[in-house]
Amino acid sequence: MQLTGTHKFNASATKIWSKLMDTDTLARITPGVSKLEEIGQDQYKAIAEVKMGPVSGSFSGNLNVLDKQEPRSFVLNIKQSSKIGNVAADVKIELQSISEHETDLSFDGKANMSGLLARTGQRVMSGVANTLSKQFFKALEEELASQEG
Repeated sequence: MQLTGTHKFNASATKIWSKLMDTDTLARITPGVSKLEEIGQDQYKAIAEVKMGPVSGSFSGNLNVLDKQEPRSFVLNIKQSSKIGNVAADVKIELQSISEHETDLSFDGKANMSGLLARTGQRVMSGVANTLSKQFFKALEEELASQEG
């Protein structure tokens, strides 16, 4: 399944980068994540609960941050498993400065699923991925706004 999207933020690329590289912030703004624990340099153990329509499950696995080009881009390497299937994904995140206080965040990647997740269907899973990315962007916006206020 292809994962792509873009979102414009009213914040500098540097500010967004620092939020995305902070473990506590990332755990707070990522939908479904109940625990994000650092196990090494740019390596995390992640536990997530995802429930949307017919899809629900408790996932656990690893999340790695690779190819960091501060403050422009990095790759998220995700391997999660659950009773309803496994997910492996590589997603490139890019921050493009529009101005001093505006940044476009885009992501592009591919997720491979197995088990019930794979059988659920591309359309349903694309809808779930879309909703989760919207929730993530909204939470990141709120996190950036709360820092200023």
